[in-house]
Amino acid sequence: MAAITIEHLDHYFGHGALHKQVLFDINLEIETGEIVIMTGPSGSGKTTLLTLIGALRSVQSGSLCVLGRELCGAKEKQLVAARRHNGYIFQAHNLHRSLTAAQNVQMGLELHSQIPRREMEERAARILERVGLSDRADYYPENLSGGQKQRVAIARALVSHPAIVLADEPTAALDSHSGREVVNLLHELAKEEGCTILLVTHDNRILDVADRIVSMEDGRLTAQNGRAVEKNRTNSINTVLQST
Repeated sequence: MAAITIEHLDHYFGHGALHKQVLFDINLEIETGEIVIMTGPSGSGKTTLLTLIGALRSVQSGSLCVLGRELCGAKEKQLVAARRHNGYIFQAHNLHRSLTAAQNVQMGLELHSQIPRREMEERAARILERVGLSDRADYYPENLSGGQKQRVAIARALVSHPAIVLADEPTAALDSHSGREVVNLLHELAKEEGCTILLVTHDNRILDVADRIVSMEDGRLTAQNGRAVEKNRTNSINTVLQST
């Protein structure tokens, strides 16, 4: 069974005169354990699609099935249940300013009420060590660099060992070395735990980790096949060679 199956998905923003369609007849299937990278220009609908898959928005029409759960027509309680299986990495990190790095990471476990507080703290400490921030566990966001904030956000998404990781530009605030480390960590998670990853990015340096690359433009999927991966890998390699 596929981890994510989307059929004839449309989405709209606004009402009345401001009613605007932003996604058009999206059809996409992502297999369990697959790493898919989604590319496309700003405003093409990538983040909107990601939030729908992550159950952060209500699906309006078509079919969106995640881990066997149909999200079209789902009630709020069902959407909350769906979120328990996702790790979501926001583009702007979305950290709580009043919480330390460790406390922000523990927020990734708040939907899992069965986990004891002590275990939450231990899991947060372990994942912060994996992203290289064990010495920043007690720091507040205002005392962290942009890259460190994003790594905290990544740790928060991974701490629950989710079945699906949805990442919106996870390397945007990171230098090339840190960005590669983060992507390698996501890759490792997918292989070790059978985790499925859908990653939105403009970073050509990380396209090589994908099993498949899909492209969006003007709210439509324009390419989604394995050959696109090889093409983009070649372009990425050429870009690196030209810059050296």
